[in-house]
Formats: sequence, C-alpha cells, structure tokens
Amino acid sequence: MQEILSLIRLPGNNEDIPATDAQRLFHGRGHQYPGFEHICIDWIPPVAVISLFKEDDEQALGELAKYLQSNIDGCASVQLQERFFPLAPYRLLVGEPIETLEVAESGLKYGLSLGKSQNHGLFFDMRNGRNWVKEHAQNKNVLNLFAYTCAFSIAAIEGGARQVVNIDIAKAPLARGRDNHRLNQHQLEKVKFEGVDIFKSYARLRKYGPYDLLICDPPSFQKGSVNIQRDYGKIIRRLPQLMADNGLVMLCLNSPDLDQKFLKDTVEKECPECEFVEELLPPEVFIDAVPGKGLKILIYRYRSK
Repeated sequence: MQEILSLIRLPGNNEDIPATDAQRLFHGRGHQYPGFEHICIDWIPPVAVISLFKEDDEQALGELAKYLQSNIDGCASVQLQERFFPLAPYRLLVGEPIETLEVAESGLKYGLSLGKSQNHGLFFDMRNGRNWVKEHAQNKNVLNLFAYTCAFSIAAIEGGARQVVNIDIAKAPLARGRDNHRLNQHQLEKVKFEGVDIFKSYARLRKYGPYDLLICDPPSFQKGSVNIQRDYGKIIRRLPQLMADNGLVMLCLNSPDLDQKFLKDTVEKECPECEFVEELLPPEVFIDAVPGKGLKILIYRYRSK
C-alpha cells in the first residue's frame, strides 16, 4: 500500500479544482496503476473516503487512513466503503463518524449522505458535464432524464435556465434534488420533479416541451427498469417528439462494456437529425488506461427536417 501514497492527488494539487471542492483523489478503477485497480479515494470535505472493490490488508488500510488524515487540511474523518459487500457498507477508520455533509463543487452546494446507500449523491466524474450545462443553459427549457439527485438541474438553474424538468423513477433522490436547489437558494417554481418511468411516460415528458437542452445520463443497468444496451435507442428515437429545432442534446454512457461507437451508431440509426458537436472528457484523474471504458459524454445538436 505504501506505493499508492505518491500517486494520490491531494486536494490543492489540481489547479482546476479548489482544495475545498469535493473531488476524486485517486482512481484505481481506471487501470492506470497496476495492483491498485480495486481502490478509489475521494475527498468529500471534511471526510476522505476509501472505496474498495475487493478486500485488502487491514494494517495497510490503517496506514493509508493515517496518511490521508495527516496530509489533507481539515480532514476530520477517514471512512472505508466496502463495495464488494452487499449494500456497500461504510466503516470508520480514523476520526469522527460523519454521515451527512454539505459539499461544494464549482461554486454550487450539494447535500450528500455516507452509509445510506451505495452512492452518496454526486458522481465526481461528471463534473465537466455539469460545468458544461451551467455554461449552456441560459434561457433554455431543459429536460433532465434519469435525474437522480438533480445535480444537472442545479447547474442548469445556476446557469440561467428558464425551466428544468427532472425525471426519475425513484422519488427519494428527487426529494434530495429539491433540497439541493434550496441549498443554492434557487427559485423552485422554475423546477419540476416527476417521479415516473421514462419509458412509460413520454406524454408527461412532452407536456413541458419542446426542450432546448436535453440531458440523458442513464444507469447502465437497473433490474426491472433499465438495460441501456437494449433501451438507449428507445430514448434517442423519441428526440424528434421532445426537442426544439437547434436544441442541444447531452448523451452520457457509463457502461465499461459499451464504447463511444455504440452511442454514435445508435444516434445515427435512431435519430439522424442529430449532428455531433463535441465530446466532453471527465476530469483528468478519471482518464482510463483503456480508451472507451470510462464515462462517455457526447454533445449533439438536433436539426428538425
């Protein structure tokens, strides 16, 4: 474990991200560091979280925890998330047993919870995507599919969106999203929260359209609801019913088994009216050794015929 210490990007060592922002410090899952593929480390002020995808030596973990606590200013707690166990439980390694946090990213606030579920409420690899949305949301009517805790919605309203419609089948994350908007003192009359199944509710989606900006960040797989290899095409072929002419579309893909070509081919087949604009890369710490394995974010412009 000693070898990992020099590889950790401590807060403040990234010129683009303030030390006080929540962020990833080490991304072993990117397979850039042989022997550490099972480890990720996040800074969620004032907590450092070590996520393990397989068991590791307890003494080595203790040394890593002490290193993080000693070398990160303001670190009050180091916690371990054991992702190889059902429900991905947390346990305290050193410091205080902190579970509820209010964190900052790019000047915005988010409420996060540790130990309640596998995910704490904010995906750090999507930071550049949220910043892009904030920069392109001015005066736009925005549809946010698979909204989760509405982080894209926060960015869009901050960027001056006229309206944001958040869609997710799970109502609890949407409630957290509403709280996150309140944290940022946003006007809630501009934001809608719809706890519905996307694939069964296109009429509800069309009700608030047409949209100038559509964001689609689906899970790769959710038992009983989403298999993105099977279902992404169903979403993309509906774009002509949802989009305003010249509208922007952000399509995200998290599956390590599906590459950018899958997404581009699906768009070409199901909605040729979409013109490719650009690809957004995740923060540098997330760049994968094997191209195509990590997060893919593609921007399109919809041109009606």
